[in-house]
Amino acid sequence: MPAMTLHHAIWPEGMPKSLNAPDQTMFANLATSAARFPDGPALVFYGQEITYADLLDRVERLAGWMQAEAGIARGDRVLLCLQNSPHFVIGYYAILRADAVVVPVNPMSKGAELEHLARDTGARLMLGGQDGLDDATPLIAAGLLDRVLVATYAEGTDPAHDIPLPDMLAGLDSADVSGPGLTRWADALAAGHRPGPHLAKPGDLALIPYSSGTTGQPKGCMHSHRTVMETAYGGVVWNPSRETDVHLATLPFFHVTGMQAAMNGPILAGGCIVILIRWNRAHAARLIQRYRVTRWRSISTMAIDLVNDPDVSSYDLSSLKALGGGGAAMPEAVAAKLKAITGLDYIEGYGLSETMAATHINPVHAPKRQCLGVPVFDVDCRILSVTDGTELGPDEVGEIVTHGPQVFLGYWNNPQATAEAFLTIDGKPFFRTGDLGYYDKHGYFFMVDRVKRMINASGFKVWPAEVEALMHRHPDIAEVCVIARPDPRRGETVKACIVPSPAARDRLTGQDVIDWCKTQMAAYKCPTQVTFMDSLPKSGAGKVLWRVLTEAEFAAQTDSRTGTTA
Repeated sequence: MPAMTLHHAIWPEGMPKSLNAPDQTMFANLATSAARFPDGPALVFYGQEITYADLLDRVERLAGWMQAEAGIARGDRVLLCLQNSPHFVIGYYAILRADAVVVPVNPMSKGAELEHLARDTGARLMLGGQDGLDDATPLIAAGLLDRVLVATYAEGTDPAHDIPLPDMLAGLDSADVSGPGLTRWADALAAGHRPGPHLAKPGDLALIPYSSGTTGQPKGCMHSHRTVMETAYGGVVWNPSRETDVHLATLPFFHVTGMQAAMNGPILAGGCIVILIRWNRAHAARLIQRYRVTRWRSISTMAIDLVNDPDVSSYDLSSLKALGGGGAAMPEAVAAKLKAITGLDYIEGYGLSETMAATHINPVHAPKRQCLGVPVFDVDCRILSVTDGTELGPDEVGEIVTHGPQVFLGYWNNPQATAEAFLTIDGKPFFRTGDLGYYDKHGYFFMVDRVKRMINASGFKVWPAEVEALMHRHPDIAEVCVIARPDPRRGETVKACIVPSPAARDRLTGQDVIDWCKTQMAAYKCPTQVTFMDSLPKSGAGKVLWRVLTEAEFAAQTDSRTGTTA
């Protein structure tokens, strides 16, 4: 059996192998759901509920304001820099309704990062939160942006709600929003504008998420309505969802996984989205219990945090019918705890900004742990040797390359990077993911690590993700990030940055960890140094920033050799 069809033997029964996604714009999904379920709950946000009819009305009014007062026309790029909130959802679909292009931005972004995105995309309008005005207003003064539409999150909440907004957001008042180029969100909606006809086509540019990449400035990944539709619709079909489902949105909407699994997919199906603006494990558990949440798509760090909550057993999580996530492998021990608590398998998947989320998902009826899953509808995935580019067979580690209908159109204004990202196999363009992995004899794919992340210890290749997965079995380790450390004898050696469990903080030692590791893995994989931390640095999407830790480690070693201090 050819490598690209091995997984067909375990394909879900009755499910088509090719996806017939709706050939329409992403905005049309909202319009359809609003017509079908006008009084159905679309969004729940800190005590306030928005129906589908109300959501569509707000989207229409905001799109009208963009066209009438901000001059937004078909194909214009608009920065969307908002926390998880109704404002993000309304802004996202309003931009698409106005035939423009969404540029999702991490709301933690600072001045220089926002400046790069404004310059690179040519965006003249940004939808931003009041909490980020100090970083947004200089872009107006510099002539990079014409306007910033300012959202005040507290305006969309019930002040008496017992789960509060974070303090820094709860105290903001839209009355304080004033200045050149600034418009209050409520004023834009109150203006009462209505947009012109929806002219965008499925092949038009819809979204430019920025990929962090491995070096240099982030690159914009160009996606059409059609490529976005492929994974939004595919997720709803693969793990069937309907209008009666209640989704907990804790993954950030600006990230493609949260955008697709916790926003676009539920809206396409007509489901209800319960939104948490910032991750908080106790708040998440209370929302699951209160709203009888049925589906939660997360990242492994969130699931790890939840199962490490000493009070987790006090919550009723029995309404959950589906758990899953991506971004990083789910440690075996954590997956087992989740199953013990909920009775559910954590369904892992794999995708990138360049593929608009998942190209691989585990079969719901036959999942494997710490596994990327199998290629989904119409995806052809191969493993290529990192030395000579030859195609490899089962259980051979190489670079994951992917062809599929959700693969991006190329990098915005960067034809050289686009050309370098693709190669041709059997007459088809394949995207080079930069990830190392392999597939087994059944067609399940597994991640080894990023090509750039490998540690070379005395010629032995160490994959940090593998070591992290093994270390998560230690009962006293809550989180761990494995990085390279310069070593004069070995070239590089292994260092573990650990967040201990609360019960072990005063007793666990680095030597304890090293000694335990020597009983679990080959000696060259074992950490030679352990650093304990209160928390690991994470991106806005919840991914551990291993590169930040690595760069700090190498800088510290350089400073120590030159006699300077960090």
